[in-house]
Amino acid sequence: MPSKISRRSASTRCRQCAALPLSQQDGETLVMLVTSRETRRWVLPKGWIEKRISAAAQAAQEAYEEAGIRGRIGKAPIGTYAYAKRLDNGVSVPCEVVIYRLEVETLLDRWPEMGERERRWFTLEDAAAAVDEGDLGSLLLGLVSPQAA
Repeated sequence: MPSKISRRSASTRCRQCAALPLSQQDGETLVMLVTSRETRRWVLPKGWIEKRISAAAQAAQEAYEEAGIRGRIGKAPIGTYAYAKRLDNGVSVPCEVVIYRLEVETLLDRWPEMGERERRWFTLEDAAAAVDEGDLGSLLLGLVSPQAA
């Protein structure tokens, strides 16, 4: 059965949702990133927006599946970023990702994609440098507290 993305036309703009997993440690805000399956780039846990549940709930589900995180997800998006999603056939299509803040409450020892991805805590500044998407990096830097700047 073809995946959702392989059934999309190259002219269709993809829409995804992402969790921005945040935690406080010693007065500093940390963000968890995961590696993508194929390119091993550092990314936010994300997935397709589905009609049957809210985008915020879907983002929380992706954080569980991809990073083993449970927590409180924000109801309203805090921003968006765009990237080029590579399809199974090698064609790239523009994709918009809506981001929801996730306050991490539990970090699980076992989760569905633990054998497929690496997860790591980053400072906001280090996360901004680690991601390839400039808009996402800017959003991360915008979360740095004025006292830390």
